[in-house]
Amino acid sequence: MIYTSTKTVTLAAALIAISASASIAADFATDAEITAAMSDRTYLGGMLTGTFSEYYAADGTIKGDGYGGKWRAADNSMCFQYGTDPESCWQLKINGEAVTLFKDGKVDGSGVVVEGNPNNY
Repeated sequence: MIYTSTKTVTLAAALIAISASASIAADFATDAEITAAMSDRTYLGGMLTGTFSEYYAADGTIKGDGYGGKWRAADNSMCFQYGTDPESCWQLKINGEAVTLFKDGKVDGSGVVVEGNPNNY
């Protein structure tokens, strides 16, 4: 089963709205919390620019639909690097499977994580 659909778009939009209001008071995740929540998991959701899914391997690699990259937890943020692009980092708020991404103190994306790599990236 591929986890990209209209349901994902609707879910991401709903999670952004819920997370923006419900999780503002929560603390951002620590490096250890980010690693535990994201390692060997697939993110399903999006950023304000669109929806996507990608797998975060325990070895720090990212696998997506036709692309790859690297991820790491650093300074209480999740950092991503794709190709020759510079690394970019977001702070996370994690509530079970729900993840909200913050850039410069503002909600920049939201989604859920599922175990493993169900899309076989």
